[in-house]
Amino acid sequence: MKMLKLKKRLSVWQILALGYLAVIVFGSILLVLPPAVKGGRVYFIDALFTAVSAACVTGLVPFETGACWTLYGQIVILLLIQLGGLGFMTFVSLLLMAVRRNLGQYERRAILQSVGGGQLEGVKRLILRIIVGTFLFEAAGAGLLCIRFIPATGSTAKGVWLAVFHSVSAFCNAGFDVLGGTALAGMGSFSNFATDPLVSLTICMLIIMGGLGFLVWQDVIDCRFNPKKFQIYTKVILVVNAVLLAAGTMLFLIFERNNPSYAGYSFWQKLLCAFFNSTTARTAGFWTTAPETLSASGYLLMNILMFIGGSSGSTAGGIKVGTFTVIALGMAAVLRGKRDLNVGKRRIDSSLLGQALAIFAAYLVLVLLSTLMIAAIEPANADMGGAYTFQQALFESISALCTVGLTVGNFTMGLSVWSKLILILLMYAGRTGILTLSAALMRRRAASSIRRPIDTFFIG
Repeated sequence: MKMLKLKKRLSVWQILALGYLAVIVFGSILLVLPPAVKGGRVYFIDALFTAVSAACVTGLVPFETGACWTLYGQIVILLLIQLGGLGFMTFVSLLLMAVRRNLGQYERRAILQSVGGGQLEGVKRLILRIIVGTFLFEAAGAGLLCIRFIPATGSTAKGVWLAVFHSVSAFCNAGFDVLGGTALAGMGSFSNFATDPLVSLTICMLIIMGGLGFLVWQDVIDCRFNPKKFQIYTKVILVVNAVLLAAGTMLFLIFERNNPSYAGYSFWQKLLCAFFNSTTARTAGFWTTAPETLSASGYLLMNILMFIGGSSGSTAGGIKVGTFTVIALGMAAVLRGKRDLNVGKRRIDSSLLGQALAIFAAYLVLVLLSTLMIAAIEPANADMGGAYTFQQALFESISALCTVGLTVGNFTMGLSVWSKLILILLMYAGRTGILTLSAALMRRRAASSIRRPIDTFFIG
């Protein structure tokens, strides 16, 4: 009875927002315990920051994950990543199905909201496909990474653990790595594997598959991989993703051809690095090219790709590819004097353009405000050779809100408590979603039937 009353009080959006919050609090408690940390304790703010980053599949960390956390701590982080990547409601629904309880309409609506939409009657099948598909991709990725990690570590157990952790982290677009403190760390992240096609391409493929979105998977499977039968949304997402990946790769190849990190690299090795940059910027957080070594053009391109992110209902963040596409189509229609937003032989509901612009504006405002506050809070830092730069604060804010996890010059590790709190709020908002969070915070009100008279307003 209490649960029914609670469900009547709380909206679907509030359930989703509170669900992520509960996971974060529980994860923070587990990480602050002494067994989670190598050689001592951590402050609660750092445990909280790590738990938020893992549950919101971001990858920003106050310490190197492999060097700071014990195996127990790393397992907690991995579970938070998996839970955050698949979505809180997916796991709740799986538990309900495991005890043979039918999913009510309320649970179905919550699940569909968390994965980006769909049909109420197909929820169970969607959940099973999400779970099975996720573990198949992660198992395949781990198997391929084992080929490299087991010989490199000289230990089967260690190699398998590294392969599993990074496969899950990559598929969930989390960006956490546990190479720190091992001989494989190099200069950080996957820098030691920059020219290794097996590792780089495996990580990239996992990131791409995780970032496409669960509804895209379902449509592809339902249509038996026949592109002619795909829904218009699936076609657009696949095409735009391919264009962004290809354009990003070519631009990174051009902008970073003289990057000091690429000394002695062949053209094909530079192409591999450029493809990795283009892929990981779409909210994954791994790197083979240190962000601080990027040229000014490469740095700006990285920010743009981070801001766009992946697909709706996926493990990725950002404003989403669908939002970016609707804004681009709307801009083209307005400039051409067209009234409708057309894609092929279909027309998109014009109300989506307003929502897309609202999301874009909200993300932009949050990035600018957080950049302004972090730049004002952070003092001069002797270890960094002076004050933190505006570019670092901007990069960090976009990385947090768009749940990417990339950072310039280990910026995250030197932040004050107040700046960490700002990033925590950004990561939480980015993972729950701006529309979900705003709907959760607003009180329910009956829609008014009264419409105000139209007046003229000048723009442009």
